[in-house]
Amino acid sequence: MNYPISIFILDVSNSSTEKMGEELTIYLDELVDWITEWTKNIGPIQIKHRAGDEIIFVGPGYSTAYTIAFFVSRVWKFKNHMPYFGLAFGDIEKEIKEVDLEKWIHPLVKQARYANDLIKQEKNRMLFKFELDQFYPSEANPSLPYHQFRNEFETLINGLLHLQLKFIRKQTDIQETVCSLYLILNQQKVIGKLLGKTSPTISSHFKKGNSEEILDTFSKIISILHSLQEKAYPESAIHPQDINENLITSIRNHVKMKLKTLLDS
Repeated sequence: MNYPISIFILDVSNSSTEKMGEELTIYLDELVDWITEWTKNIGPIQIKHRAGDEIIFVGPGYSTAYTIAFFVSRVWKFKNHMPYFGLAFGDIEKEIKEVDLEKWIHPLVKQARYANDLIKQEKNRMLFKFELDQFYPSEANPSLPYHQFRNEFETLINGLLHLQLKFIRKQTDIQETVCSLYLILNQQKVIGKLLGKTSPTISSHFKKGNSEEILDTFSKIISILHSLQEKAYPESAIHPQDINENLITSIRNHVKMKLKTLLDS
């Protein structure tokens, strides 16, 4: 029996900067606790903070890793030391709870690692990069129907992420804050009250910061991943949209309790 999963490997830019090492280590440990809390109702996950500035995450469903990675990137504390994520999704032949991250050797982990390494080599680093499954289906693993179009899907998803990043990098600090608050709160009046600004001002920052395009790209990629999972598991009683909605609700509820700390950081 196969199980749909997704993986990210998070690394941190400029993490070797003097005096940042210990602070980043503490922050990444805290982030592991956050993600563990976010995912407590979606099924077993595996997550580990390794090698100083790296986190590896494995969760159920094709969209889970990217969903978490996107939210992490929007609430991240150290703007001069941004995270970047190598991502992969596909199938494994055992349940996630049986995975030992310290010993687990699997092609999907290698793909996420390879994607992470590609970002590391870039002059202008992407925030996210997917590396899709290299292996074609067999009798033992007949799922992943996108295999024959693997290169096309990889180009499509990473192309969307590249365009999204262009919009993100053009945002001013206030536009970035408004965009992130929309992702979490999704209410213009509440955001205005929180920031001490009028609704028209918030709307202006939202539009000028291309927040609609940034958040719409996030939603479109999630929809693509859901569609691929549904085609791989047409008879499954598990609906990826429902799992993802529960995850996003959990993230939002948790982050709302941290908003004052996030805005003050």
